[in-house]
Amino acid sequence: MTRRVFSLLALVLAAQAGAQTLVPLDSRPATRVLPALIAGLGGGTVQVPPADLLGDAQRGADAAQLSAWLRAQPTDEPLIVALDALAYGGLVQSRTSALTVSEALTRLQPVRDWQARTGQPVYAFITLPREPDATNRARNLAVAREMVAWARAGVFRELHVTWDDALPGSPAPTEGAALAAEAPPHVHIYPGADEVLSLLVARALAPTERTVRVEYSDPAKAEQVIRYEGIPLIQSVANHARAGGFRVVESGPADLTLYVFNGGDPRRAALRVSALLRRGPVAVADVAQVNLGNTRLWSDLATLRQHANLLALAAWGTPGNNLGTALAHARLALKGADPLRQDALLAHEYANDVIYSAEVRAALRKAVPEAALNTPEGQAKLLDLARAYFPLRMGLSYQLVDATLPWGRSFEWSFELTPQ
Repeated sequence: MTRRVFSLLALVLAAQAGAQTLVPLDSRPATRVLPALIAGLGGGTVQVPPADLLGDAQRGADAAQLSAWLRAQPTDEPLIVALDALAYGGLVQSRTSALTVSEALTRLQPVRDWQARTGQPVYAFITLPREPDATNRARNLAVAREMVAWARAGVFRELHVTWDDALPGSPAPTEGAALAAEAPPHVHIYPGADEVLSLLVARALAPTERTVRVEYSDPAKAEQVIRYEGIPLIQSVANHARAGGFRVVESGPADLTLYVFNGGDPRRAALRVSALLRRGPVAVADVAQVNLGNTRLWSDLATLRQHANLLALAAWGTPGNNLGTALAHARLALKGADPLRQDALLAHEYANDVIYSAEVRAALRKAVPEAALNTPEGQAKLLDLARAYFPLRMGLSYQLVDATLPWGRSFEWSFELTPQ
């Protein structure tokens, strides 16, 4: 393959009338880049704000500039929007913003105006903030309740109200239950945050329901409550399957098998995934550890040459992050993906979720103090360490072109791959 297809993201974000429009939660690659790549799987283009228009850890998005950007986008396709970006400036800012309910609703009015002006469907989500970071839960809950009212009035084709990082003692599950009691059918309420825009992409672009059969590497452990969500893993899978347009079936044929690695023998799990792939499409969500892929599982899958045959893979975040993005990717791939984009997205996921999360991040933290990562020396060390794991072979072979730490921390990286 020639270098003319040097950047999947550049191809997906090419400006063109009729493109999908996404307003991400903030500028992190997991919330801005990954949903765009999933949205572009079918070969279309996706409009996403430049990273400097979106919030980061230190500053929120400028609501006026973001609204102006939105007004300039094509109006003949759905809008898929993280409401916290407009209301508060991003996920981090939603926890500590000093805005009143009225001020937050004023910032959200451009979304309502866009729907009234264009007549196009809006797929949106808003979060209930995590504890103990939230400084005004009552305000966030009141805004979320008003979004449910907007949904009831027809502003949203679909609204997801999700709660972020619900550790023990968080009031978010109780708040969510109260909202669910009054919500119409097209409002879904469940734990989630970073993965939700990707799920809404699946809902908007592949609305026909498909079936999924779920298999766990440790079925007994799937009944246990998982960290950051406050519910059993099996319930989280059901939530994310529904949010992504799947119906879970217990037996018989299904459009997709979701293999959830939640512990046990990784070598046996790799062999099982290989066997499942001989029967039909498979996606793998590795949730055994938070923010960390299992190196033995993925190295065995790579040895078997099966990582490139998956419909989707995810191992980068919390259990909900991984379940949601794997299901969203799989849902768009089932609809029909451009083969080059599908292979490149799998390579992107493997590079991020396995190579970086399970290998490079630990080496980087050992080599460079966290406080020194946001320096030229820290960024250079990142690129030096990461290049040792390339080329990466999927269907095609990919080389690492560049890598940076966009938020100046080791949690996430931004990178560019090119097929050779």
